Amino acid sequence: QVQLVESGGGLVQAGGSLRLSCAASGSIFSRAAMGWYRQAPGKQRELVATISSGGSTNYADSVKGRFTISRDNAKNTVYLQMNSLKPEDTAVYYCNAAVWSGMFKTNYWGQGTQVTVSS
Repeated sequence: QVQLVESGGGLVQAGGSLRLSCAASGSIFSRAAMGWYRQAPGKQRELVATISSGGSTNYADSVKGRFTISRDNAKNTVYLQMNSLKPEDTAVYYCNAAVWSGMFKTNYWGQGTQVTVSS
């Protein structure tokens, strides 16, 4: 069983920065594609950024140039550096691990961490 534990959320003023961390238990981290998603009140969960096991990254257009995803396989941890935060970035941020086994993909989710950006 894989457990993901997020940390680093909080309240910040617009223009500020936060760094989210997601620590993974289990032995799958190095071969998992990791991602951050977010869900604002009344909205669907949306992709923020992903990073493959090989280090390739992908970002939502709304965060390109402001957010950076990275991973440390030695620490089983994925990070999301968020700069130039905007009020519209306010949401619960969830860590995701996607692991493929043959044709089957298993998704694991963290419990979420709240990010609130005040104007």
